[in-house]
Amino acid sequence: MMGKIIFYEDRNFQGRSYETTQDCADMSSYLSRCHSCRVDSGFFMAYDRNNYMGNQYLMRRGEYPDYQRMGMGMNDCIRSCRMIPMHKGNFRMRIYDKENFGGQMHETMEDCDSIPERFRMSDCQSCNIMEGHWLGYEQPHYGGRVMYLRPGEYKSFSHLGSGMTGVRFMSMRRIVDNMSM
Repeated sequence: MMGKIIFYEDRNFQGRSYETTQDCADMSSYLSRCHSCRVDSGFFMAYDRNNYMGNQYLMRRGEYPDYQRMGMGMNDCIRSCRMIPMHKGNFRMRIYDKENFGGQMHETMEDCDSIPERFRMSDCQSCNIMEGHWLGYEQPHYGGRVMYLRPGEYKSFSHLGSGMTGVRFMSMRRIVDNMSM
């Protein structure tokens, strides 16, 4: 099932709109700004800068009448979005406590609300996502800023486009159909 999202220039679903079922690297091609949206189906990651950069916010089915109420302190408005495909198979990732896959390594197939408590490592500084789509959080218990992780190798999280340096994760969760926020 494909995701579908509708963006609106103004708060409360007012003004011009733009509907998409795919990634959009630059909303300015369609709207002068984006201050509200409605997700009809699927999951999307919204970014407050073009080209999937800046603060990120996971958006699932529902209405978002005001970008400021999305809960993650988006700076200005939504500038780009990425559709997250639903993964139906297993989830698997390896986490490392140092950049470049160094230090301790642990493999997991399930959510982890506290890397320090569960794995006895202070945090995660690199990872290899082997199966599924995941969210990494900079604080335990799914707190702080979030980063979307697709299958692939992440030698350092500083290159994920957030503009953050020294990024480390302390909790992570799988992106699944019935996930609670």
